[in-house]
Amino acid sequence: MRQAPAPPSMNACDALLGPTIEAGCGLIPALIHRDARLSYGELEALVNRFGNALAANGVGRGDRVLLLLKDTPELVAGFLAAMKVGGVAVALNTRSAPRDLRFAIADSACRAMVIDSDFLDLLEEALADGAHRPPVLVVCGATSPPALPAVGLDDFLRDRSDRLESAPMAPDDMAFWIYTSGTTGTPKAAMHSHRDVLPGDRYVGDILGVKRGDRLFSSSKLFFSFALSHCLLGGLRVGATVILDDRWPDSDAVAEMVRRHHPHVMFSVPTIYRNLLRDGHARGDAFASVRCFVSAGEKLPASLFERWRQATGRPIVEGIGATETLFLFVANTPDSCRAGATGRPQPGVELRLLDERDQPITEPGACGVLWVRMASLCAGYWRQPEKTAASFADGWYRTGDVFSFDSEGWWYHHGRGDDLLKISGQWVSPGEIEDCALATTGVLDAAVIGMENSDGLVRLSMFVVPDDHAGRPELAATIQERIRSQLSIYKCPRNIRFIAEIPRTATGKIQRFLLRQLAVDLPAGSESMPCPG
Repeated sequence: MRQAPAPPSMNACDALLGPTIEAGCGLIPALIHRDARLSYGELEALVNRFGNALAANGVGRGDRVLLLLKDTPELVAGFLAAMKVGGVAVALNTRSAPRDLRFAIADSACRAMVIDSDFLDLLEEALADGAHRPPVLVVCGATSPPALPAVGLDDFLRDRSDRLESAPMAPDDMAFWIYTSGTTGTPKAAMHSHRDVLPGDRYVGDILGVKRGDRLFSSSKLFFSFALSHCLLGGLRVGATVILDDRWPDSDAVAEMVRRHHPHVMFSVPTIYRNLLRDGHARGDAFASVRCFVSAGEKLPASLFERWRQATGRPIVEGIGATETLFLFVANTPDSCRAGATGRPQPGVELRLLDERDQPITEPGACGVLWVRMASLCAGYWRQPEKTAASFADGWYRTGDVFSFDSEGWWYHHGRGDDLLKISGQWVSPGEIEDCALATTGVLDAAVIGMENSDGLVRLSMFVVPDDHAGRPELAATIQERIRSQLSIYKCPRNIRFIAEIPRTATGKIQRFLLRQLAVDLPAGSESMPCPG
C-alpha cells in the first residue's frame, strides 16, 4: 500500500483530530483518564485554549515546547497545541536524571516548558548553577506558585478562546522531537516533521484493524516513540479512544487498567507481558477480551509468545521500530504471526541488509546490519551533523540492528550490532542463548554478556532470574544441558550466575554494562555455576 503524498500545506494537529471531527464524530471519546472521558470535540477545544495561551506567550513557528508531564489529557493537549501554533512539541522522559533534563533544556533552547508539580525538585536541580531557564514555565497540579518564576496551568489557560486557526506548515517543517535514551552517549533529538503522522492510520488502522471508537492502551509512557506513535498518533488518526494511566507501569497497574477499561488493543513490552504471566493476571477474563496484543522495545522470546497464547488464547504481535522511524518497520500481524520471528516488512517500508563490507546480503540466513527507508523517517538529529551523517544516507536510516531473513520472507532480529560477541572466532548473538534459557522451566529471565578472561579472550557469562521454587544447582544443570543440546558448544556460557532481577532500561532493554560490572563484583561461587566447555 502506497502512502498518499502530503499536501503542500498541512498541520499535524489537523491531520490527527480533523478526520474524526469532520466526519461528524466529535462526541466519540478521544481520551479516557481515570473516570473522565474527553471527546474529540472537547479535546480540540482544550488544544485550542492551550494553543492560544502558548501563542500569547510568544510561542510561534519553530519554537520548542518541552512537556515534562505524566500521561494525562494535559500532556496530549499541550503536545498537539504546540504543533498547532507551529511550534515543536517535545515530550520528556519523566524519569530523567537532572543532567538529562538540563541537557534537553539547553539543547532545545526551548521557548516554553510545561511541567508537573511532582517534578519541580528535579527541575530546580537541573537549573542549578545558572543553567538556561525556559522563558515561559507552566506548572500543572501546583496548589500554590512554586519558588521558580512560573504560572499555574489553570491561570495559563484562563479566559483563552477555544477557537484557533492552525498555523499552515510545510509537510517537512519540524513538528515534534523525540529524545533518544542516550545509553551510548549524549542524547539525540530525532526531528520529526508534520508529514510523519500521516502513516499512522495505515499501521494502526489497516494492519492492526483498529476502527473508530476502539479503545487503545499502552503500558509504555507517551514519551516513548512506540507508545506515542502507535497508541496516541495512530489512535487519534483513526478516531480511536486512547486510555491514559499517569502511574508508572507494573503488572498490577496494567492488569487494573485492562480490567477497568477493556481495551481492544494493548501495546506493551516483553517484560510486562512476562510479569503479567508471572503474577497470574494474564489468565483472567479481562485479558481474554483484548482483541490484539502488540509488543516492541525488545525481542519477544518464542517461549513467552507460546505461554501468552496458551494463557489468553491470542498471540502477541511482535514488531520492531525506532525513535528515528516512529512506526514499526518489521512486524508480525494479527493474521500472520510466527513465534521467534520479528515479522515481515510493513507496507510502504523498504529494507536492505548490508554485510561488514557494506555489501548487500541477498541470501537467506546471512546476518547483516539493517537499513530502512519509510515515509515517517525523521530528518536527522538536532544540531548533531556528524551523528546524522553516520546514520542517514540518501533517505535511508542505518538502524544498527543485526537481522537475517529466511526463504519465506520472515525477518529475525539478532540484537544490536554492538551486542554481538565473537567467541572462538564465531559471531554469537546473546539473544539466541537467552531464548534457549528462557524456554527452561524455572527461568523467569536471563541475560548473556561477554567477559574478557586472563588470556584476553572473550567468554560468555549468563545471569538468570530463577523461579522461587527452582533449585539453583539443578536449574543451572538443566540450562546447561538445554544449551549444549540445542546450540553449538561455543555458545555455552562459562558461568551461570543467579540474581534477583535483570537490570533493564525503561523500555525493557537489557543494561549489559551493569551486568559486566556485576560480574566483576560477583565472583563464581555459591551464586555461580560453571558451564562445561
